[in-house]
Amino acid sequence: MKFNEKLQKLRKEKGLSQENLAEALDVSRQAISKWESGQSYPETDKLIALSDMFGITLDNLVKDGEIRSVESDSGNSEKTIILHMRGNYEYKSKKSLFGLPLVHINVGWGAYKAKGIIAIGNISSGFISIGLASFGIVSIGLVGAGIIGIGTFCIGLLLAIGAISVGTFSIGAVAFGIFTLGAVSIGMFSYGAASFASHVAIGDYARGHIAIGRIVHGVKTIEVENIINNDNVFKEVSREQIKSLLDSEFPNMWQWVKNFITGFFR
Repeated sequence: MKFNEKLQKLRKEKGLSQENLAEALDVSRQAISKWESGQSYPETDKLIALSDMFGITLDNLVKDGEIRSVESDSGNSEKTIILHMRGNYEYKSKKSLFGLPLVHINVGWGAYKAKGIIAIGNISSGFISIGLASFGIVSIGLVGAGIIGIGTFCIGLLLAIGAISVGTFSIGAVAFGIFTLGAVSIGMFSYGAASFASHVAIGDYARGHIAIGRIVHGVKTIEVENIINNDNVFKEVSREQIKSLLDSEFPNMWQWVKNFITGFFR
């Protein structure tokens, strides 16, 4: 069996498409196609990566003959480790779910991508995603986007936590969303040092339909001299007072939203 035949056989045995293999080796799909058809031959660093990926010796991979596995007894059958010659580290588990590896790690100097159930990479996407730029159900990174996003700059469909954050529930130095908490807080219901809201704004400076704070601007305002006491609730405003104001201004507001807002008061 020649190299090109071995490569095609090993790839199919692992359930990889040419695109999957190309992505793992950081080459084009056309390059894989040419290797498998015998039109061209991989460079040395790619041969080393292939031998590590498929668990066979480099000698066995390149020489004519049958494929002989050299997977160790320590559990290498459960994982794939690829060490590129370009200064990056990659690990990809052989077990997969929904067509994705359970774990894919791809980090180094460059735009290295990781895609898996758990993905860790310079650019990562997965159910749980960690990276400089990350995208997933739970996303943690310098730039993150997901249902739950945590990062310096993050977007979360449900929850966002970051220096600059955008989400349904958003917490950050600058926060945008429906329910927001931040130094600068902008949303429908906002709490912060400077708070701007379409419905209810609470803060040292507050601007909204209902505005509660030391400096206030709105249709209905409550001005307080001391913002909070040691119990972290507003000292001069009662919960019943806020509830009555919400009932009069927003009679159709969901009860749990009213409970959330009145929770800031004693």
